[in-house]
Amino acid sequence: MIQIDALPAFSDNYLWLLQDADTRRCAVVDPGDAAPVLAWLEAHPGWTLTDILVTHHHHDHVGGVARLKEACGARVLGPAQEKIPARDLALGDGDTVHVLGLDFQVFEVPGHTLGHIAYYHGDNDRPLLFCGDTLFAAGCGRLFEGTPDQMHHSLSRLAALPAATLVFCTHEYTLSNLRFAKAVEPDNHATAERFDAVTRLREQGEISLPSSIALERATNPFLRVAETSVKQVADERVGRDNATPAEVFAVLRAWKDQF
Repeated sequence: MIQIDALPAFSDNYLWLLQDADTRRCAVVDPGDAAPVLAWLEAHPGWTLTDILVTHHHHDHVGGVARLKEACGARVLGPAQEKIPARDLALGDGDTVHVLGLDFQVFEVPGHTLGHIAYYHGDNDRPLLFCGDTLFAAGCGRLFEGTPDQMHHSLSRLAALPAATLVFCTHEYTLSNLRFAKAVEPDNHATAERFDAVTRLREQGEISLPSSIALERATNPFLRVAETSVKQVADERVGRDNATPAEVFAVLRAWKDQF
């Protein structure tokens, strides 16, 4: 089985390192900084970095790509619609890539950026999703380039994945996202329980990830825009009826930007 560890970077980024102990090969997702990966390789002699998976072009996700490519010769995979340094394989919606013996399906998930992609491994026992800055634990990315409609569609697509899917996003935003989720749904017991659990984890210096699609469906307001409780609070916030879930999403995203 592939082991997946988080390498912390910057103030709140995680670089996900996938490791195959049988072959001593590894891959990394969104290395905004090469140093944590190179340090791991130095501490684990005999291991080879074979693949670099990129979800989008922001510097905190690609800043270390060129240095790792130069140091290790790893294959660089990234979205076809964005400028990715040292990219070897340009990926679009519906593509499948083979990494460390696993097949990953590529989803185009615009919103945070226009060309953002996610990588999904649909194993029946352990489905995996590497979603960059599209879906966060209890939240979603800011709309730097895309529209609310685009992001709502992208999130709906990810929310439709199997409930057991492990969600590997790239920032430790969970606690602040849950504070907002509690403001949206103060009577959501699952959200309150998750907030308490994550608070304990962070106090102990533990990370809050990965999440799961099941947990996100229960506690992430951006995946719950069709719920009556969420729609009502969005309607009250803008003083009108939001006719579609995408409109509810737009209200929540604007609210979260100022929260």
